[in-house]
Amino acid sequence: MHLKNVCLAALVMLFFASCTNQNTAVTSSDTAKIDGHPAWIMQGNIYEVNIRQYTQEGTFKAFEKNLDRLKDMGVQTLWFMPINPISIKDRKGALGSYYAVANYTAINPEYGTLQDWKDLVAKAHEMGFKVIIDWVPNHTGADHYWLEKHPDFYVLDSITKKPVSPFDWTDTRKLNYNNPAMCDSVIACMKYWITETNIDGFRCDVAPEVPEAFWKKCIATLKQQKNIFMLAEGDKPWLHKAGFDQTYTWNDFNMMKLIAKGERKAFALDSAIAKTDTSFPKNALRLFFTSNHDENSWNKADYATMPGESHAPFAVLTQTLPNSVPLIYSGQEEPKLDSISFFYKNPIQFGKYQRANFYKTLLTARKNNAALAANASFTKLSTSNGDAVYAFVRENSGKKVVVITNLSKSPQTITIKNAIIDGEATELFTNRKQSLKSGQAINLPAWGYLVYQY
Repeated sequence: MHLKNVCLAALVMLFFASCTNQNTAVTSSDTAKIDGHPAWIMQGNIYEVNIRQYTQEGTFKAFEKNLDRLKDMGVQTLWFMPINPISIKDRKGALGSYYAVANYTAINPEYGTLQDWKDLVAKAHEMGFKVIIDWVPNHTGADHYWLEKHPDFYVLDSITKKPVSPFDWTDTRKLNYNNPAMCDSVIACMKYWITETNIDGFRCDVAPEVPEAFWKKCIATLKQQKNIFMLAEGDKPWLHKAGFDQTYTWNDFNMMKLIAKGERKAFALDSAIAKTDTSFPKNALRLFFTSNHDENSWNKADYATMPGESHAPFAVLTQTLPNSVPLIYSGQEEPKLDSISFFYKNPIQFGKYQRANFYKTLLTARKNNAALAANASFTKLSTSNGDAVYAFVRENSGKKVVVITNLSKSPQTITIKNAIIDGEATELFTNRKQSLKSGQAINLPAWGYLVYQY
């Protein structure tokens, strides 16, 4: 079969160019794996970058000025929302949706040039960051050039024979994954960004809407090229069998929101964690969060779903629960107490960084303490008030961490009758050394939290 692979020619040239591209140098730390995942992610974290809204300029170069600050905060992996051009046809709002892609192998000119992007990735790598980009595989924008050149790349309406829009996303057109040529073209376009700009992986939008067979072929192919990290926007266990490293924890997040509202007790988290234990592969990484671009724009997370001080203990949980590689969204460190517009220019006003030290403490601990690695063991601790307090132990490589969170608006005094907490420990946020013993009284303010490192 003749495959109309629109990215193949560029890919062939890039293959030969990559042989002498200094930006693609590989080190042992880049190739190492743990439980099948890139080793560098196991004690890492992800920071979602909304380039359009991050600065007044909304460009790669303007964002680059924030790298020093984010490095100091402990950010490891930068996830950039789609960097591709946005379709004009059927555009929503003044600027359109980031997820209505007009060209898979081009840069949104609003953000800068391809060279600007390469410079940003190179600078980030020099500083020790990893870089992943948002990929939109389920659909393209309504005027992507494939619609003219390759109409068979799209799902057609049975009556009108015109490309259909998925869901209510009228600014997009759904791709046809029954077409092998289209599938090969998508893979080639994804390869382009690895070969040409040396990115470290992809966050894949609405990944469950794309067939498992495609993902198995695609991810296996991409991982032959580089030890990349693959994050799926989805919470289906089969995504891990298809090759994804990490999936979203929608179930856990929704439970956290209910607990924050007082509609569920703290111990309700057990059911969410049990679902992962029973449904997902043992080595599955999960994306824990208190906000992301969807939740912030449409549901006002986290400033409304976990308002005020209630945010903090849940943020601690996202950083310390088992299998977690946690997410922080643009502006949460400020914090921005408003939703960020999706279709219009709405720059984040940085300057206070009131949560920066809070996140820095957590991110640094994750990096330095093996007991907070995604694959560290987890033991739930029974407390004298499981309705309000959630506590557990993480252990790995001779390290131990005890996490105690008050998920209520009332101060709590509780006991934990378990010798596993006995010993000399240092509380993470106060740096205060303390001797802990089973059965002793532990005081927690409303929405309080304690993280003890042994």
